[in-house]
Amino acid sequence: MSSGTPSAASPLAGLRVVDLTRNLPGPFATRILADLGATVIKVEPPEGDPARGLPPLYAALNPGKDVRTIDFKQQADKDRLRVWIQDADVLVEGFRPGVMAAMGLDIDSLKALNPKLVVCSITGYGQEGPWAQKAGHDMNFMAMSGALDQMRGPDGSVTLSNIQWGDLAGGSSMACVALLAALWQVQRTGRGCHIDISMTHGLWAHQVMPLATGAMLKPLLERLPGAREDMLNGALPCYSLYTTADGRSLAVGALELKFWRLCCEAWGRPDWMERHWQRGLLPNSPDSNALRDEVAKLIAAQPLSHWADVFDKVDACVTPVLTLAEAQAHGLFAGAGRAPWVISA
Repeated sequence: MSSGTPSAASPLAGLRVVDLTRNLPGPFATRILADLGATVIKVEPPEGDPARGLPPLYAALNPGKDVRTIDFKQQADKDRLRVWIQDADVLVEGFRPGVMAAMGLDIDSLKALNPKLVVCSITGYGQEGPWAQKAGHDMNFMAMSGALDQMRGPDGSVTLSNIQWGDLAGGSSMACVALLAALWQVQRTGRGCHIDISMTHGLWAHQVMPLATGAMLKPLLERLPGAREDMLNGALPCYSLYTTADGRSLAVGALELKFWRLCCEAWGRPDWMERHWQRGLLPNSPDSNALRDEVAKLIAAQPLSHWADVFDKVDACVTPVLTLAEAQAHGLFAGAGRAPWVISA
């Protein structure tokens, strides 16, 4: 992402955002808005955002934001906040349901203060329902949505991702999408609205593939697929992670037949070329599992550097699994880098 400084291609230039959120989901959402040119006023309590305890994280989430401090228990400070809200286009908050109302900032009051205001509330389970008041963190949202169950190692054990998919995909990204849609509505109607973001439900919405492929494979397995049994979690020999001679991993993503054939040619195994799901090789069948074992044996015979060199010259959707440090130093990200988006005039 960019440094947070608006450039000539800043589509949200002039948009004013008041950000009451802390930690990760809300600040990352408003970081995206800032990177797109919005002016973000980050409002913190006297003790500061808890993310300040991790200075590199705080710096990554809040570049270019106008950080201001108020005491939410003091009426004079809340009056200052109301002035900022009155001039804003967007308000983002991440308190538990009912906290904003307890501070005198309920939706009706905010509408009266600023009829065009778009209010976005980011919570774990939404504003209403039996789970609305429950505490939670990313791992809990992942667990309750079923997403965490999809992240299993070869031995079937659940793996905890070091990327906070609930906070970022279920929360930040969903909030940004909904905010931009709401701002388009305001432009057409002149009326603001309230956006209720549930991170858990956002994660559920992202499970398009496992819901579809799971339903497809259930009749064959007589149950929903588990670890290494679904189309994209390792059942297919052409789409799986393989361990190399030095204990590293190679990502083979030759999902389409044309890429699989290139892989087989690079491996010196033309006899494998037609052994592919698009040629009727059913996932989880004995033949498919046997081929996966054969591929694993071949890849295990060489270190990752060997395969990285081979497939650097073969465009077959096969890549080394890089460490974070390796990715950071890679030509894709080294130097100034680029944002996830490039917007040109």
